[in-house]
Amino acid sequence: MTTEPLSLSTEPMDPDDFDALDAILDDLRTRGEDVPQWEFCEGAMAALLCTRRLILPGEFFPVLLGTGDSTPGVAGSDEEDTFFVDEAQLAQFMTLWTRRWNEVAAALNSDVQTLEDERSYHPEVMDVRGALAGLPEEARAEIGDQELPAFGQVWALGFMFVVENWAEEWAAPRDKEAAAMLNDALDAIVALTEDDTDEPTVCMHSDDGPPSVSDTRLNDFGAAIWAVYDLRQLWQSLGPRVESVRKAETPGRNDLCPCGSGKKYKKCHGA
Repeated sequence: MTTEPLSLSTEPMDPDDFDALDAILDDLRTRGEDVPQWEFCEGAMAALLCTRRLILPGEFFPVLLGTGDSTPGVAGSDEEDTFFVDEAQLAQFMTLWTRRWNEVAAALNSDVQTLEDERSYHPEVMDVRGALAGLPEEARAEIGDQELPAFGQVWALGFMFVVENWAEEWAAPRDKEAAAMLNDALDAIVALTEDDTDEPTVCMHSDDGPPSVSDTRLNDFGAAIWAVYDLRQLWQSLGPRVESVRKAETPGRNDLCPCGSGKKYKKCHGA
């Protein structure tokens, strides 16, 4: 993958752009079964933007897209589990990924007081159950008893995927107040990884669709978005982890000098 700086484009994404991302991921999945859906990537992106240390694309793409120990490449590259079909597909993916990255970063950096603010972060998630309920009966029958994810569930799983794979960067800080803030925020996101078992009251897929999402789920989804803001603020305020440096123990004056001279410390380097 190219090492040139990513584009600083802030052009907003539109439905066609997300469809293009889905199409690329679908194609990648034919060569790597572990390639996730975009909603999973959306959650992972939010987590990467909140992680205490800046994790670069060369480190996270191999884990997220299943390219083994290598960065994403094209067909013919050495020892890649998952690869793009050509340079054009890779370039298109990186352009779209970067645009969405910049868009989400700008939203999380905005001082918003309500999620109704157009500047706030709106995860790109799909109401799969609502979409299915709106299909003709024949199409629904083809799905059968297949288990469908709850609203926001795949996004939350993508977020926690990053937390679990870079656990050292998500370790609780020593400050008790900061540690409590971390735990509360992560708990809010973990809640979305569970199923929505309450009575559905609204359809997020279409205004006139049959109910598919509960009020509790909507409240939990909003809480999870605020949790992302809290995590971004927490780690930015604390900064990257600093490894503790332990001072070597000073030998006693009558101990042998650690330099190996055979002399007592007081007669050698302790003189």
